[in-house]
Amino acid sequence: MTTTPRSGAELLDLAPVMPVVVVDDPETAVPLSRALVAGGLPGVEITLRTPDAMAAIERVAAEVPEAVVGAGTVTTPEQAGAAARAGAEFLVSPGCSPRLSAAMADTGLPFLPGVSTVSEAMALLEQGVHEMKFFPAEPAGGAAFLKALSSPLPQARFCPTGGITVDSAPTYLALPNVGCVGGSWLTPASLVEAGRWDEVTELAREAARL
Repeated sequence: MTTTPRSGAELLDLAPVMPVVVVDDPETAVPLSRALVAGGLPGVEITLRTPDAMAAIERVAAEVPEAVVGAGTVTTPEQAGAAARAGAEFLVSPGCSPRLSAAMADTGLPFLPGVSTVSEAMALLEQGVHEMKFFPAEPAGGAAFLKALSSPLPQARFCPTGGITVDSAPTYLALPNVGCVGGSWLTPASLVEAGRWDEVTELAREAARL
């Protein structure tokens, strides 16, 4: 059974890839999460982009104890609290304001606030937050941007997400300030809608070897 991460640092070290999952049906969330875990990716970030996302988090938290389920696309303090009550074990935001950062910290859960600029990263470091999501990774400068940050901000570590593929992920993972990458390529709609869980597991297994 995977140990629940107690900090952002432990969250980044769970696996080289954090699956970013959009769930339209809570019934799908359980077999999907099991397929990802079977492939060696215990962390599952369910994004709050659909009406049933909270219900999906509840189902995975209750029925897939071997998974570390988190809430992504957290954009309000209210969502942070609701996700924690639903059973989320970590929180991820696409960007961050002082109020949202405080709300996520108040849950007591590990969290990755989103940044896309040097100033945003420095503001979080001033708050004592060292682990962050870099989003949207490819449009915001990609691996070259993060490489440039590693010297002036060596204390910051990132989970870049947004436009990353199985082919580009190794470039990010080779950087000293990258703990893992977020990937949506692991759960293509064609496989999820058809319930082809063995193929999802194989994609996860390939990602776990990166």
